[in-house]
Amino acid sequence: MAINAVIFDWGGTLTPWHDVELGEMWQALCSAHLPSEKVEQAARALHAAEEETWRRAHREHRSATLDEIFEIAGVEASQTLLAAWYEAWTPHTIIDPAAPPLLRGLRERGIKVGVLSNTTWPREWHERIFDRDGVLDLLDGAVYSSEIPWTKPHAEAFRAAMDAVGADDPASCVFVGDRPYDDIHGAKSAGLRAVLVPNASVPAWETAVPDAVIEDLGELLPHIDRWSAS
Repeated sequence: MAINAVIFDWGGTLTPWHDVELGEMWQALCSAHLPSEKVEQAARALHAAEEETWRRAHREHRSATLDEIFEIAGVEASQTLLAAWYEAWTPHTIIDPAAPPLLRGLRERGIKVGVLSNTTWPREWHERIFDRDGVLDLLDGAVYSSEIPWTKPHAEAFRAAMDAVGADDPASCVFVGDRPYDDIHGAKSAGLRAVLVPNASVPAWETAVPDAVIEDLGELLPHIDRWSAS
């Protein structure tokens, strides 16, 4: 069956993975923008709230937002703090140089390109990143878990991503990601083909068997061409 859509994970896939110490980032943010007497408590609370929302995503596949993290922590999500948090992440959000030519190659083949990301960030932040790095116009649709009730590997997250790019048959879709459980197990369970970009920082999932493994995004197109021709 011809491949009609390829949907990508974001962090660790379109953007190379960076190991980040979240507690230190929250501490730096609060130190720079909150009164000194509130820094320690706020930083600990924000870090704990973020960790809890990610545990919930993993265990229950329920989504969260950045505003919710601030609300749980009891810290006001001021525009100043939000802007500073975005800027703190900027060095870790640069798109893989192999991504733009890959996305162009897919579009030239008439294949829809999508994104499905487990994230607490708002759409505007992601689109700002994609626009900065010249790939926003190469996306036919994107779904961010901060806008839907579910996170990967829930099947509804993958269905939402298919809807976003106008695909209705999971067998004609490919998902590319770095997480064996969220991305590979989730996509395969929803009926999509799945391609793993290995990430040593991500736990293995023995029952997640990808249809292909690539070390670099530039290795993807031959697999797509082979599957489309079969």
